[in-house]
Amino acid sequence: MRNFLRRNGNASAENGADTTSSLIDLRAVKKAYDTPTGPFLALRGVDLQVDRGEFVAVIGKSGSGKSTLINMITGIDRPTSGEVAVAGTRLVGMSEGDLAAWRGRNVGVVFQFFQLLPTLTNLENVILPMDFCGLYSAGERRERALHLLDEVGIVEHARKLPSEISGGQQQRVAIARALATDPPIIVADEPTGNLDSKTAEAIFELFERLVDQGKTILIVTHDRDLARRVSRTIILADGDIVDEFLARIFPAMSEDLLVQATRQLATRRFEPGEVIIRAGEQPDTFYLITQGEVEVHIPTPGGDVVGTRLSAGQCFGEVELLRGGRNIASIVASYTGVDAATLDRATFEALIAASPNVQKELDRLAAERLAENIATRTKK
Repeated sequence: MRNFLRRNGNASAENGADTTSSLIDLRAVKKAYDTPTGPFLALRGVDLQVDRGEFVAVIGKSGSGKSTLINMITGIDRPTSGEVAVAGTRLVGMSEGDLAAWRGRNVGVVFQFFQLLPTLTNLENVILPMDFCGLYSAGERRERALHLLDEVGIVEHARKLPSEISGGQQQRVAIARALATDPPIIVADEPTGNLDSKTAEAIFELFERLVDQGKTILIVTHDRDLARRVSRTIILADGDIVDEFLARIFPAMSEDLLVQATRQLATRRFEPGEVIIRAGEQPDTFYLITQGEVEVHIPTPGGDVVGTRLSAGQCFGEVELLRGGRNIASIVASYTGVDAATLDRATFEALIAASPNVQKELDRLAAERLAENIATRTKK
């Protein structure tokens, strides 16, 4: 039996996908809506890149901009400013007709409330996108639709109307419909929000299988337990994407403070071998590694020794900022070079003072780092 969930090389070429760049690429995207009280900025200059095969959850409070972000990616709505490129195509400037045709072939959308056509059978609902895009012969469409309904465990209800099956079963039909044209991207807006926990778990496991088979999936969800199981989580707050490394290091920090910290971050590049922090100098910066690796050089009577290495998602500079005094070690960019997000001392101290739980966690991390450095110095 053919595997209808995998895209072959010819199909990718026909859709013009750029295999060398991010599958989803948003640059400085802003979206403003007119309201009786004036413009409302739903997205505030969002940058987002998603690579092929990623399973991404978008989380945030109501009104944070989650649905607006999804609408930018699917081409359902247009940005006020910025660039959106998805599956190798720039969406800004495309006509509505071209966007609909592009979306039909490249993005499968799973809506929270299913949006199945009530007068069509479940089988006909899955066939419909293939009709719209002119894909496959009539016989192949039917065969493919039945196979997809079988893949999502609902083929026995193929000839029923949506009203004759449960909500969880309708969601499975909606997922089969989203897969009908074999798009590289599946976008799901609260796909488990109206389902019981058992059905939600089954739907999530189905998404996991699709990612294993090469699909790229973005889900908007309020369920943080499910969000923890994806390969990457994006937090939206007040129209901004919170820096994911910052959120990982400071899990106890409130979303408001995370947004504030993200807006204060400055990015810096350090070349291979460059000294980022020098032992004995006064500290003034907190560093968060976003790409690359650094070496911690510990001064000893016999010369500097490398105590440990830190990589993407880890931080440094917090020990001296928290405890006072001068730098007790040097930090040197490794042979790959390092990209880091930084906070100046005043901003770092203000953020920590506003979040006692974060201060406790950083105190613990600083104590561990200090113990490691002392142990390295003692051994040498």
